[in-house]
Amino acid sequence: MTLARHSSSNAADFGDLDAHLFREGKHPRLFEKLGSHLAPGGVKFATWAPHATAVSVIGDFNGWKPGANPLERLGETGVWHGFVPGVAKGALYKLHIRGTNGYEVAKADPFALMHEKAPGTASFVWTLEHRWSDGEWMKSRGARSAYGAPVSIYEVHLGSWMRVPEEGNRSLTYAEITPKLVDYVTKLGFTHVELMPLTEHPFYGSWGYETTGYFAATSRYGTPDELQGLIDALHQAGIAVILDWVPAHFPTDEHGLQYFDGTPLFEHPDRRLGFHPEWNTSIFDFGRQEVRSFLLSSALFWLDRFHVDGLRVDGVASMLYRDYGRKDGEWIPNAQGGHEYWEAVELLQRLNEAITREQPGTITVAEESTAWPRVTGPAKEGGLGFSYKWDMGWMHDTLRYLSNDPIHRKYHHGTLTFRGIYAWSEKFVLPLSHDEVVHGKGSLIGKMPGDHWQKLANLRLLYAYQWSQPGKKLLFMGGEFAQWAEWNHDASLDWHLLGDISHRQIQLLVGELNRLYRSEPAMHELDCDRAGFNWLVVDDAEQSVLVYERIARSGQRVICALNFTPVPRFNYRVGVPHAGLYSEILNTDATDFGGSGHGNLGGLEATVVRAHDRPFSLNLTLPPLGAVFLRG
Repeated sequence: MTLARHSSSNAADFGDLDAHLFREGKHPRLFEKLGSHLAPGGVKFATWAPHATAVSVIGDFNGWKPGANPLERLGETGVWHGFVPGVAKGALYKLHIRGTNGYEVAKADPFALMHEKAPGTASFVWTLEHRWSDGEWMKSRGARSAYGAPVSIYEVHLGSWMRVPEEGNRSLTYAEITPKLVDYVTKLGFTHVELMPLTEHPFYGSWGYETTGYFAATSRYGTPDELQGLIDALHQAGIAVILDWVPAHFPTDEHGLQYFDGTPLFEHPDRRLGFHPEWNTSIFDFGRQEVRSFLLSSALFWLDRFHVDGLRVDGVASMLYRDYGRKDGEWIPNAQGGHEYWEAVELLQRLNEAITREQPGTITVAEESTAWPRVTGPAKEGGLGFSYKWDMGWMHDTLRYLSNDPIHRKYHHGTLTFRGIYAWSEKFVLPLSHDEVVHGKGSLIGKMPGDHWQKLANLRLLYAYQWSQPGKKLLFMGGEFAQWAEWNHDASLDWHLLGDISHRQIQLLVGELNRLYRSEPAMHELDCDRAGFNWLVVDDAEQSVLVYERIARSGQRVICALNFTPVPRFNYRVGVPHAGLYSEILNTDATDFGGSGHGNLGGLEATVVRAHDRPFSLNLTLPPLGAVFLRG
């Protein structure tokens, strides 16, 4: 059901339809009804606290005095509301809540659009006033993230992408980063930017994954309007924006959602379902309908008010299983005696259906690391309804394989080819994300074996493999120029490395891979379709060689040949379907990329020699630790 949008004059009036949808877990726009809303002469406030005995607004306008501006209970809805005259945009406030048994606390507003910078915890009365200039983008954005489109994602932690060392190593603001990030991503040819969580979070070291403000852009980097400006500028440059969003859990900070009205309200009341032992956070009560409306409204808020093109939903695996991260005896089986968390499954299905209905053209991406079936299957057919799923198996297998010394890789050949068994069971994104370059894991280039040249060659080979495999692409910032150091959220990327030609050459290769991925239909049109991929050489473990075709809807092909050893392979015969010139459109061993220059002189003529059940073949030179792509 779609709820009609209301004008600002009655945005905070919580009516019978609102109450009905809220209780049904289907309210898509609670942010228009709860929170603080400017009105003639003051501000309307409303919050959900069904077990409170009294709620009042305290702030810099009343000396933070409990009871000075009380709210009234609205029937049996659990909502408290009221009007405070004389309050204007920018006022600081909290919700003072009294519960039973003497409980008393001051809470940040769960629906506030902006909060104080940490360690402050108060909320601001705020309005979103950015004037958007991305109208043309919004009309066509659905095509930018479609299964047949090139989707190449640059993952960014905004606080550490680039800093200002002359000013105490501070992070860039939303306004400062806008021209720099837009220019950089445009030059490198990425189609999407994924922003790690920018919902308000008290602990910077959580990277945003411990959210307290589900409707508030973090004030660390400026105002919500300035974040809208960043997204607007990316859109005008032709770049889509994905935002990390965290519905699985929330932190236990006193001013946040925890024990909001003196009872477990947002969290499940039983700690065996309501507390996350690995993260020391609270888990939402996924079966409570009002909580479902809260999360549903949060997701739609970012897609609507911030024009975000997609949500990457964090921690999906932790939502699907009641025993996730728990030992025997520490969890509650479902009604059937199993470990599936069916209430969370229903929430995710409802969420994805609502997003499809309310914000067509946007996507959701599941960070899901298990074998749960049909994560990207339609919800109406029993799937979860996500647009894409991260292929964590591909990431683990590939990095494990490449960490082996090349002399031993022939014994692990199946690690690379295993993906062929499941590659089309879901619609996948191939992620080399922030999770792979933190907590002692080192950088991507640091995982590569060999001397300096071999490390760089292995990294070039990794990227060529990623960009040529079926599936959309994701690369975390710093990887594009081979940062040696592990990611540090308290420091800038090591931009000084670009003074070294070898790092500029890796950056050049990533840009060229993006260009080919976007310009060659065979490389992206059938990313999520079995018809877009064909093995030519899958079993040459002895020489650690893989050869496969990427295929366009038209039948046009790009042959991808990869040599995972430092030994050049000469006269390597590969079957092709027709005669003519096959142009070498990429060679990771080109000297421009820092390679040794082995290759195929720009292209080869097919000869009438049968191979791989094809009437013609090419006699290739496969460069050491290199990949070559040829277009027929």
